[in-house]
Amino acid sequence: MIGKSSPPLRDIVLIGGGHSHVGVLRAFALRPLPGVRLTVICTDTDTPYSGMLPGYVAGHYRFDEVHIDLRRLAAWAGARYFHDEVTGIDREARRVGCRQRPGVAYDLLSINIGSTPDWRALRGAVDQVLPVKPIRHFNERWLALLDRVRGQSGAMTIAVVGAGAGGVELTLAMQYRLRKERLAFGRDPDAVTFHLFSADAEILVTHNAAVRRAFEQVLRRRGVVIHRQAPVDRVAGGRLYTRAGEVFAADEIVWVTQAGGAAWLRDSGLALDERGFIRVHASLQSESDPLIFAAGDCASLIDRPLEKAGVFAVRMGPPLAENLRRTIRRQPLVDYRPQRRWLALISTGDRHAVASRGAWCARGRLLWRWKDWIDRRFIDKYTRFDEPVAPRRAGKPPPLSLPDEERRPRLTARTRRGDDGEVDPSIVSRALARARSTVADPLSSLSLLAQDPAARVSSPGPEVDTVRAFIDDPWLFGRIAANHALGATLAVEVPVATALLTVEPGADRQVEETIFQILAGVMSVLAPAGCALRVGAVGEGAELALALALDGPANRSPPGEVGLPGMRAGEVLLLSKPLGGGALLTAHRRLHAPGRWLDAALATMQQAYPAAARCLRAHDATACRVVGDGGVVGALLTMCQASGVDAELTLNRLPLLAGAAASAVESRPAPATARLAAFLRHRETVTAHAAYPLLFGPEIAGGLLASVPRANAEACLAELQALGYAQAASVGRCLPPGDPARPISVTIEE
Repeated sequence: MIGKSSPPLRDIVLIGGGHSHVGVLRAFALRPLPGVRLTVICTDTDTPYSGMLPGYVAGHYRFDEVHIDLRRLAAWAGARYFHDEVTGIDREARRVGCRQRPGVAYDLLSINIGSTPDWRALRGAVDQVLPVKPIRHFNERWLALLDRVRGQSGAMTIAVVGAGAGGVELTLAMQYRLRKERLAFGRDPDAVTFHLFSADAEILVTHNAAVRRAFEQVLRRRGVVIHRQAPVDRVAGGRLYTRAGEVFAADEIVWVTQAGGAAWLRDSGLALDERGFIRVHASLQSESDPLIFAAGDCASLIDRPLEKAGVFAVRMGPPLAENLRRTIRRQPLVDYRPQRRWLALISTGDRHAVASRGAWCARGRLLWRWKDWIDRRFIDKYTRFDEPVAPRRAGKPPPLSLPDEERRPRLTARTRRGDDGEVDPSIVSRALARARSTVADPLSSLSLLAQDPAARVSSPGPEVDTVRAFIDDPWLFGRIAANHALGATLAVEVPVATALLTVEPGADRQVEETIFQILAGVMSVLAPAGCALRVGAVGEGAELALALALDGPANRSPPGEVGLPGMRAGEVLLLSKPLGGGALLTAHRRLHAPGRWLDAALATMQQAYPAAARCLRAHDATACRVVGDGGVVGALLTMCQASGVDAELTLNRLPLLAGAAASAVESRPAPATARLAAFLRHRETVTAHAAYPLLFGPEIAGGLLASVPRANAEACLAELQALGYAQAASVGRCLPPGDPARPISVTIEE
């Protein structure tokens, strides 16, 4: 997160990363509101800009050129980013329900989730139709279609349902790209034919006659067959069935027609229009709940229905940001005033475009260049982070105006404390009770240690890691920190863990919510491992931190367990997870790493250890160590010294997270790098290898490095990969004892 905000007193939650919400994030970055914290919940870290999607399909842009990195944008804006899918909202409790995590509390809520295909109106289409929205699914299928076209020499028929601007533009972009691909592979480009289905007598019915004529000429010249007054009623067996009774076979069916609101909105209790979109006033405030706003395609203006187009969603961003700010300040809201006429630049796939505004029409290559300039300028506003953000000053906003003060009491601005600067035990008890309710296993237990010096662990022992928050999602932080702690032992059972927690100051409600989210994250890992949780000291500090002390036999692996050092020469070294998590976290803090790289790293950090440990035991592993602060070299050095053998690591066999090598180049060497490097022997050229810095990089919840008898190594590796450790790899071997000063050899396999 860039900068340091004042203690949170109000929470604004943004559901979705559409064009309006990226505008809100930028507005709050440049002019933050003291005491207000923004949280974005979205399924897509890379949020696409719809205006450039046809250019991407046509091959004129790369993926990163048409997507906004929502995780990086949120970090630049000082907002939290939760990568999850929203499943509903509880307006009474003011919580957003999510697919993977506990609900997220809000004071104000804004929804900008676009539209989704309305499968209720189309029988048989779910598995056979490629919808443009949500765009992430379209991109996956589009890339698969590209591969099919490259590898298929026969004829192919593609049907596009929907002849508005989006359908026509996408048809021409797809045709342009696929013809190029066929030519590049020496195949007949005319073997791929396109059919465009319109429910109306005309295409582009919202545009003037000159625009329609221009595109009819282009489509006819390109050989696209237009089916007029042909609304599709059913899809089955790769065939389209129109309402008039016509049947048409297609190899791929692309759906670009009108869509509806998300299914979960129907259960929200919000006022919706006939297509399931949220009815909002001109202020973009929900008709039925003053604490909820909506913008973009998912919003339906009560007084003026609008076409579902990105041009409106972009213009909604500034008034939405202003009204969220004004609601917090209890000021009158402003109205969003949509333009009566707007300029549409519709591309023809081949770097030409047609301009449409009211009754005016123009066409040509210069218009495409103009569109390209406009689109790139827009995307640059949200993908370049060199613009300085405003300082986040401390301050207290006025109380939030709520419709029912007795039902929804105002939050206090003071964090109550117990003795010695600890958080009030009553706050901790409430958070603990809520966390207990998230555990599905009734046998799992949570208990609160008595708040007195004789009954609590006041500080972690020397072997207990205190993990400082490395991401701004407290639930995910709790999950990964718990996994990291469990990785310190490979014993069969860990009966009890004691949590020692430090939280940042804030209002009582926010402090309780943070404690709840962390404990729920911790328990989501401990409960499946059969481990109970006790909560010891919970104090207030400058930053979020968590220490987990594992009690019982967990602190030492009993004889015969895989953690016992016993490597023997000739054995194979296996690594269960890829390297580079620490480097990626560092790069992300500097806004240098794409969010999808960090998403992959965080997913790896959440991979639990028990399944891998059981697999290693079953294949007679003789020694094992978790890759931690000292990197893979630190773990291997400990194993070599304990076992009295040498080892060899093969650099180009090491599994790496996407972007890890690039991130390591920008990172400063770990403090222990020089000390650990002294134990290595290798040629000078080895240090130039991209993976070399990652030998020493610290890892959080890193992989298991284990020595396995050569006869068992191949089967063990295959089983690890089948268990979900997809990047598990054979990374080296054990050698007879040699130079005790330099027991580790590093090589590059030819």
